Amino acid sequence: MTLTALDIAHLIFALSLLMLAAHGLGYLFQRLHQPPVIGEILGGLLLGPTLFKMVMPSGYQFIFLENKPTQIVLNTYYNLGLLLLMFCSGMEMISNFRKDEKKAALFISAIGTFLPFIFSFVLLHFIDPHQHIGSANNLTAFTLIFAIGIAVTSIPVISRILFDLKILDTPFSRIVLSSALIEDVILYIILSIALAMVGTADKDAFGLPALLHLSPTSSLGLSYHVVVTLVFFGSSLLIGPRVFRWMDSFRFNLPRRRSPLAFLLLILFVMSGLATLLGITPMLGAFAAGIIARKLRGDAEVSRESIKEFSFAFFIPIYFAMIGLKLDLIHHFNLVFFIGFLVCACLIKVICVYAGGRLAGESPPGSFNLAIAMNARGGPGIVLASLAFDAHIINEGFYTVLVMLAIVTSLLAGSWLGFVVRRGGVLR
Repeated sequence: MTLTALDIAHLIFALSLLMLAAHGLGYLFQRLHQPPVIGEILGGLLLGPTLFKMVMPSGYQFIFLENKPTQIVLNTYYNLGLLLLMFCSGMEMISNFRKDEKKAALFISAIGTFLPFIFSFVLLHFIDPHQHIGSANNLTAFTLIFAIGIAVTSIPVISRILFDLKILDTPFSRIVLSSALIEDVILYIILSIALAMVGTADKDAFGLPALLHLSPTSSLGLSYHVVVTLVFFGSSLLIGPRVFRWMDSFRFNLPRRRSPLAFLLLILFVMSGLATLLGITPMLGAFAAGIIARKLRGDAEVSRESIKEFSFAFFIPIYFAMIGLKLDLIHHFNLVFFIGFLVCACLIKVICVYAGGRLAGESPPGSFNLAIAMNARGGPGIVLASLAFDAHIINEGFYTVLVMLAIVTSLLAGSWLGFVVRRGGVLR
């Protein structure tokens, strides 16, 4: 496909608007001591059907819908942004992990993950899931997405909140981040399994499952995806760092000699490609690649920071802005259902984490603060929504609910922790 001068003009104009809206509102939210990611999403929201299309339908059509090459390139940036977000999240997880306060972290992560899953299955009996299922029409996959939406915690958002409050290097923060690390690893694996269950159309089948003629809905296909996902992620953590450290020191590693940054990106694409060949979502490969990259030493640290800086300057804001661009709060947002879901999700998560804190010996105020912090769904909640929506597991209405849940819970966590710190209260 060759882009004409008009195609390039369309693309530049669309990217400029997305960047301006994402960084402008991201900066505003940062100044308000709130997660910048929320501003980036709201920036895209303003450019989407909720506002821009209502005010200037012809302008919205001209910029975002009329030019097909522009849509293809923007979707490419969207997927690259998601890959880089998962890669950076993997690097962030390991950098923030501490062995101290293990008892509290283990209790909170175990109870804060397992019990919300159980309660979410109970909650599903009181709603009609068929009103929220996507065209894949897979009730089991939807149930897993529903449960993850209630149980997930955001490391990128909560770590940014703790950093802005200048409490990142405290026992409270170490417990929160260590618990969130364990939770998110478990939930990303379950998400990968849910995505594999819906599979792809036969004409688009690819990789080892297609070679073995495995149907994603069969018991054999499901068993394959569960086992391969667990083996892939486990072996990536155990063997991956040794393999890539050896490659890092290999004298004939020309990409590494030419550019350490290029070598880290090569790890990202190799792991994502390997996951795709195995029939696993490439996002899990990118996540594992980030964890591996974090363990490389030497000038890799400078390269890691360079990747983060550029990713959070361009690709990741574009990804989040396009999340907002897909939201339609006018036609695909049930406010009554959202409020009920928000209340239930928050109560379930807060009560379970509070119970885990108390069983670990934390004080009642400390357990409550831990519960509020772990209730922030942020980036992982939004990734969950976008992947499930793109795989047609959920419909547009439930996609909007999950994204709004991630936004509101992140705002609640940031506001409460900021209030406690500014008034001089003790978090733990």
